[in-house]
Amino acid sequence: MSQESKPRKRPRGRPPSQAARKRALSAAHDILMEEGFGRLSIEAVAAKSGVGKPTIYRNWSNACELAMAALMMAEPQKPSEQDGSLKSSLTAQMRTLVKAFATTRGRQITMALAAADPESEMTKAFRNQVILSSREAGRGLIESAVQKGNIAQPNDIEVVLDVIYGPVFYRLLVGHQPLDQTFADHLVAAALKILE
Repeated sequence: MSQESKPRKRPRGRPPSQAARKRALSAAHDILMEEGFGRLSIEAVAAKSGVGKPTIYRNWSNACELAMAALMMAEPQKPSEQDGSLKSSLTAQMRTLVKAFATTRGRQITMALAAADPESEMTKAFRNQVILSSREAGRGLIESAVQKGNIAQPNDIEVVLDVIYGPVFYRLLVGHQPLDQTFADHLVAAALKILE
């Protein structure tokens, strides 16, 4: 039997369900906003959403990761904002990021992060679900703009991503200036000048 004719092995378990993922995220978001970070657990999300714990654990490794993902849930964009340009896409992402941490729960999480051990589950979840996922989304937006011919390929995309996302997390953790939509818009304008 040749290598090509061997049947492919299917991964074990059910394929991930986007509907179940959305229900779990929505339930986690409700718990986080109504009851706070301390009340959010995998068990509570499973009970509220009707999604089984194994399915939740397939998407997030612990309650901290789920909480961060729920905090970052984006609201649907208005049709007028959906022109597909790099500017509108980056602006929508930055506004979502800023809005999430400007909430009472977002500020509470920020305060907890500032006091947390760098190797704690919460800090790792923040790094994975907020910082790294935001950077990867930004990378996708920039690469898409490059493929469409809207911008040239950046010399060092990692530096560009640091320039775009670094100020958000610096302002978030240092707290020296407010996180608001004006800041998000100015940050995108500055990023686009770098990408010109």
